[in-house]
Formats: sequence, C-alpha cells, structure tokens
Amino acid sequence: MAIQLRGLIGAAILAAAMLTANAQTAAKPKRRPATTERTAQQITPSPTPATTNEQFDENVKRADDARVASRLDEAIEFYTKALKIRPDWPDGWWYLGAIYYEKDLYREAEDAFDKLVVLDQKKGQAWGMLGLCQFQTHDYEKAVVSLQHGRSLGLGGNPDLETVVRYHTALLYIYFKQFEIAYEVLREFLKVGNEGPKIVDAFGLAMLRMPVLPQDLPGEKRELVALAGQAGLNMAARRLDKAKQAFDTLLTRYPDEPNVHYSFGVFQLGQDADAALKEFQRVLELVPLHQPAMVQMAFEYLKRSDYDKALPLAEKAVQLDPKMYPARNVLGRVLLELGQAERAVKELEEGVRLAPTSPEMHFALARAYTRIGRKEDAQKERETFKRLQDEYERQRNTRQTAETEKSQDPAKP
Repeated sequence: MAIQLRGLIGAAILAAAMLTANAQTAAKPKRRPATTERTAQQITPSPTPATTNEQFDENVKRADDARVASRLDEAIEFYTKALKIRPDWPDGWWYLGAIYYEKDLYREAEDAFDKLVVLDQKKGQAWGMLGLCQFQTHDYEKAVVSLQHGRSLGLGGNPDLETVVRYHTALLYIYFKQFEIAYEVLREFLKVGNEGPKIVDAFGLAMLRMPVLPQDLPGEKRELVALAGQAGLNMAARRLDKAKQAFDTLLTRYPDEPNVHYSFGVFQLGQDADAALKEFQRVLELVPLHQPAMVQMAFEYLKRSDYDKALPLAEKAVQLDPKMYPARNVLGRVLLELGQAERAVKELEEGVRLAPTSPEMHFALARAYTRIGRKEDAQKERETFKRLQDEYERQRNTRQTAETEKSQDPAKP
C-alpha cells in the first residue's frame, strides 16, 4: 500500500475525528420576557447567556452543515464566529485547523492546532496535526518535536493520521542526521504492510545517510536512493537474500559511493564481521574522516578485546563529532578496559549528558563508577538503566499488543 500524502487526512479527519464529545449545547437559561414593545425598542441590552448560547449553537450548526457539504470557506466563517463566543471549545479548533490544512493554509492551521494543544496538552492527534503544519511551514525543529510527542501520546487509532505522522517524523530524523532513529521509525511501516515507493525512498535516504528531504533530492541520485531503499527495507524485514541482492546491485553500479559500503558493512556485521570490517575500511579509503565507520570499527574491535585498534578509532570519532554519544560510549568503554578509569568516566558522563534516555549509556557509566569505587553513583545509574529499559519494554509490549489486536480483529479501528 503506497502512501498518499494528500487526501489521507482530509475526509477522515473532517468527517469523523472528534476530539471530544459534541457537548455543544449546555443547559440554556430561560430568556427574560420583554416588557413592552416601546421599552424593547428604547433599550439595547447586553446579550444574555441564553442569547449567547443560541448564537453559538446556530454558528456551530451552520459550520457543521457547511463542512459536511464541503463548503469549506463557509465552514471556516461560522467556526470562527463560534470560537469567538467560546474560545475554549476544542472541537471548533480541531475542525478549523483541519479545514485550513485541507486548503493548504498551513500557518492558519498551525495557529488553530496550537490553541488546541494549549487546551488539551495530552491530545496526541492535535500534536500530530500541529507537527504536520510546522513541517509544511518549514519549521522543522518544532515539527519533529510535535510529531514525536503526538506519537508518544497516541494518535487515537486513526490509521491515516498515524501513517502520515510516522512518515514525516522519519523524514525529519533523516533531515537532522538521526539516521538510525529514522530507520527504526521506518521499520514500523513493515508491521502494517506498507512498502510503497515513498517508504522505499525514505529507507534509501537513511541508508545512504543523506540529510535531505525527498523533494530536494537531485534527479541523478534517485536511482541510487531507490536501490539503497530496497536494500534497507529488505534488511529491516529480515529478508536477507533480497537485501543481499540489492546490495550486490548497489556495489556493482556505485562502487565508489562511501555510504553504499558503509550500509553494506552494517548489514554484514550480524553475519560476517570480518567482511564488515573490510567494508568499513573501504569507506575510510574513500572518505578518511568518515566518523560512523570509525565508530562501527571501534565497537567491533572492542567486542574482540582488541583495544589497541579500537582506541585510536574511538578517539578520532569523538574528535570529529563530539556530540555523537555512541562515539563517547565506545571510547569510554575502551578506556575502561585499558585501565584508564577516570578518563573513561569523563567520556561516559558526557555521553549520558548527550543521551540521557539511552539505557546503554547509563549501564556503561554504572560499570565505570563501580570500577573507581563510586558505589552510590553506580547504584543510581543502574536504577536509571533499569527504569529506562523497563519503559522501553513496556512501550514495545503495548505496540505488540495493539498490533495483535488489529490482526485478530481487522474491523477494529
């Protein structure tokens, strides 16, 4: 099933995705009777609560009727009037934002959803839509935060919205060079059977470590990205024979593309580590300062207890990108094995600062603290590691349960 970015949100959201119950008409106080015709003409009273309620209800009815009939400009007019009367009405901001989004008026839509998340900060659908608006207005830093926050809160079982939010989240992780995280987000599409061309291309960008959005991809790179995407998708799906075939084609057509060798090396790590090291070495021949290849090699040499080979690679990796926490992780662990415990602690503490939610960083730091006798600090790090690991397992089990329920009951939204 291919992703259709336009239209997935439109009808489903406008017609069905209600954030709260339609409790639009509260109990209305009785209207006070007019005294005399002459008095009524002479006095212009302030609107009574009953009058205000009636105006609100009338605007809502006219807005809903216009929305259902696809008279979107008219719906905007009357939703706006209703919101001026009740600015704390969540459904109104939802519908207004969704209509603006459907009309490609993204800044107006962003304003509506921004007001909605203030009213209900735990409504994942609203955060997801806010992030999509921010993506369209090129406010990418805010967009990735909003989109991921919406995903963490849950998108209300709306599969169309989940698809679009997941896709844009992955694209932004690619854009911000968080390729491994993007790859994990893209893997979620395989669980719902979505392997369309856009998903393949996104895998390709992640595999090739190309921090660009699909619309900015040069034409001459499209074949390369598509082939890398097939390799990455099949690797994620554990279809190893198909992944190997795609990598063979890539290596034949693009023998001097560094990240083709890098991604193939990552693929080989679980099957033939010696072959993987050769691929990473080839990457460094093509690009001597390719930091991710250095990190991968350092981890492999650490695994083999070949610390003398691991150390210079890890040190250079940290020097090239001090903010890459895996480099701090491997350097700290190598230093610990070489007996340089104090220096190891400094590297691992910095890694924890860079990635406070990484269980692996806390586990490594706990070992280092234990080695130098800081027992209380080591215990705190072990507790943090366990908490983060338990939270990860809880989230994974929740996702697996939801996927099982959907597979057992296809009619379930």
